[in-house]
Amino acid sequence: MSREPLKGREAYKVWREIGTRWGDNDAYGHVNNTAYYQWFDTAVNAWLIEAGLLDVAAGDPIGFVVETGCRYASPLSYPEAVEVGMTVERIGSSSVRYNLGVFPKGGESAAAEGHFVHVYVDRESRRPTAIPDVWLEALEGIRG
Repeated sequence: MSREPLKGREAYKVWREIGTRWGDNDAYGHVNNTAYYQWFDTAVNAWLIEAGLLDVAAGDPIGFVVETGCRYASPLSYPEAVEVGMTVERIGSSSVRYNLGVFPKGGESAAAEGHFVHVYVDRESRRPTAIPDVWLEALEGIRG
């Protein structure tokens, strides 16, 4: 069975370096798949915070993860640093789909790629809410 190759670095607009941790490795000597989802969450939310959009403690709206997925191409292992590239694929009225690529630090080929969908909700009611205009402008800036 053949599959579409993973995207290269040119597919991503913003980057975050993340260090692997001792506990990320599993019994097979490579980073366990669960760590990739933590990296996706870290990359997306760190960008939102740094862009001045997300205030974790008191901001409104907040994002709920409603879908994630990942394809793996090559193993990574502790103590290797990784670079997570991110871009926005789709913006809805209350949701955003982010695409992410995980690369060994300085590497040209992705070890994995995935997607991450946030639905933005009102902090109090927890019901979907329209994405604020200032958010839309920032998200459009990293659309792929």
